[in-house]
Amino acid sequence: MYELTDQFINYLRLERGLADNTIEAYSRDLIKFTQFLEKSDLDPLQISRDQISEYAGALRKGLSARSIARNISATKMFFRFLTSEGYIKENPARLLETPRLPRRLPDVLSMAEVERLLAQPDASTPLGERDCAMLELLYATGLRVSELVGLRVLSINLESGHVRTFGKGSKERLVPMGGKAIQALREYLSNGRFQLLKGANLPYLFLNFRGRPLTRQGFWKIIKKYGKEAGIQKEITPHSIRHSFASHLLEAGADLRSVQVMLGHEDISTTQIYTHVTRKRLKEIHAKCHPRP
Repeated sequence: MYELTDQFINYLRLERGLADNTIEAYSRDLIKFTQFLEKSDLDPLQISRDQISEYAGALRKGLSARSIARNISATKMFFRFLTSEGYIKENPARLLETPRLPRRLPDVLSMAEVERLLAQPDASTPLGERDCAMLELLYATGLRVSELVGLRVLSINLESGHVRTFGKGSKERLVPMGGKAIQALREYLSNGRFQLLKGANLPYLFLNFRGRPLTRQGFWKIIKKYGKEAGIQKEITPHSIRHSFASHLLEAGADLRSVQVMLGHEDISTTQIYTHVTRKRLKEIHAKCHPRP
């Protein structure tokens, strides 16, 4: 099983081009499946449909619907791989049903809350200049946090006003950024980043106080700190800014297809969740402002 799992992970990375976070999640899920096989003394190449259904039933004890769905997805993809590579003739996991997940409306900051958040960094310090540039760029482009911290200096074109990033599946896209983000980046590149480098020569755009690339966890802490300082009661994450970016664009009249391209969503149905947020906001405005609510 371990050898087959290694081959499957290499397949996900090299042939499917999945993101590292997705691969790590699938790896953890397959550990659960491996433990089930060992406990039941089962061979993955001879397992029956009923035995896989038994595993799916065991998952439903103690796991959330979202965790169950991901585990089943990983199992189904694993057996599709075994079938395609000729290890087994029939896929015993083919008929496994993935639980339906409720579509959660994302937390969205109001424009006033975004303004308060962006005003928090002290741009008179190198770290403050960095934080100002990061927050402005995040709200200007709607990048994922992994895309943001993975940016290199050459990813930014201040003249054309675009950022080049690689999203899920290593797919490249160009996202425009506005004047506020461009100005914040100019100031950070001309001063703050130079001081943070401390004489080193690194390609990464955003650095920590040690002069090393900033991590996802590091940025999470930064944005939560500024959210608290701004007096925002909502739970703030980097994804909150991505949600706000998309929702504010749609509220201002942007078309769904353009927002899809900027977010890097492969399927437009993923982007459509933001239309629910927009409709909810329009309903609130109507109830508040219409003379006969």
